[in-house]
Amino acid sequence: MDEFVIFNEHLETFFIRLLIALLLSGVIGFERELKNHSAGFRTHILVGIGSCLMMLLSLYGFEHFINNYDNVRFDPSRIPSYVISGIGFLGAGTIIVNGMTIRGLTTAASIWTVAGLGLVVGAGMYDVAMLATILVLLSLIFLNNLEKKYFSSYFKNSYVLITDERIETGKLLAVFDDEDIELQSVEIENLNNRTKSILIHINKGQEFNDAALIERLSNVENVIQVKQKR
Repeated sequence: MDEFVIFNEHLETFFIRLLIALLLSGVIGFERELKNHSAGFRTHILVGIGSCLMMLLSLYGFEHFINNYDNVRFDPSRIPSYVISGIGFLGAGTIIVNGMTIRGLTTAASIWTVAGLGLVVGAGMYDVAMLATILVLLSLIFLNNLEKKYFSSYFKNSYVLITDERIETGKLLAVFDDEDIELQSVEIENLNNRTKSILIHINKGQEFNDAALIERLSNVENVIQVKQKR
């Protein structure tokens, strides 16, 4: 009869790895929390600890069977592979599609990355996990600020307008002409019998006052809403 054991001989290893997974995933989750994203501090911690737990199970959970039964063979990469593929469902849940605007892609990617961090920490690769965490934070924080400061005008290339069916497209286009902004394309979609969605793409790299342009477009007769698409 198998001996009943509550505390595993690797308990200290388990504790250290789970704690590191909590700290590293929590740091990334905290950054998402500060920006009010749908998946924040707690979600990232749960994903990081959960994936670390699955890796620990894969590495240590079947030692008894492998050591005591010669015919038992186990692939330690099998459970982690399911974690990586399965986490996609959770990441997809953070992506919000609102008309022509998509949000949550970065948060979904961070959840997938945190799952990878948990697996790496569970395997005892602390140096790789800490390096990856630093790189992720640099990408989320500093590159985001750099993009806003130096490349914001380059990426301001699409606008979505919700308008009344009586909208005169020529008046909208006249606003861009007055601002000397070159358009790439204009797409018009009938949402229902009363409203339309107009997607306007402009050529990238043009310098203009974004706030002033949105205000002018909003003041055009029969324009209901103006949104910048990124």
